[in-house]
Amino acid sequence: MSTPDHVQPDPVQQELAALGQRLDRLLDTVRRLTEENRSLRQSQEQLSGERAGLLARNEQARSRVEAMIQRLKSLESNG
Repeated sequence: MSTPDHVQPDPVQQELAALGQRLDRLLDTVRRLTEENRSLRQSQEQLSGERAGLLARNEQARSRVEAMIQRLKSLESNG
């Protein structure tokens, strides 16, 4: 019994190999998206902190402007 020079791969083996490649690509995508998600969450946290600081500064400025307006009104009514 002789073996042929060109043996056709088993279709099941071909399908398993293709599924393995698809699985590898899927796992790479999951890893990439997990890292991207982590990075985005970190950026969001940083930006939220910056926003809170800016809101506080804005509130301080608003309070100062209101106080100046009250002083000016007081000077007008006294002067």
